Amino acid sequence: MARIIAIDLGTKRTGIAVTDILKITANPLETIETSKLVDFLTNYFQKEEVETIVLGYPKSLDGSDNEMTPRVISLRDRLGKIFADKKIVLVDERFTSKMAMQSMITMGSKKKDRKEKAGNLDKISAAIILQTYLQQL
Repeated sequence: MARIIAIDLGTKRTGIAVTDILKITANPLETIETSKLVDFLTNYFQKEEVETIVLGYPKSLDGSDNEMTPRVISLRDRLGKIFADKKIVLVDERFTSKMAMQSMITMGSKKKDRKEKAGNLDKISAAIILQTYLQQL
């Protein structure tokens, strides 16, 4: 069975999450340098069957585009050409970073650890984006 992968694109780091093979749970997978995203996905797709790529779609609180919106649209177009066999979906990502931070606090992460482990925030945000998509299915 094929998985679904989610991407929380950042200017420097990108969070990645993936479902289990039954597509029930969304699990944080990795935080990578954004410049290495396509290489990471290529390698991952060689090891795991993935049917859908979910991209966090950034918007301002009022629903208008923000500075990251064009980058995500560009990535969607690029991934669509490289991975033409994959379905690509955009999912509203407003509040995911705040939700991810609250999740880290709830799990008992200390303030110092949260600052040092910003990469965790990225992959947890990706998992929240993925969970949002799963709930829409």
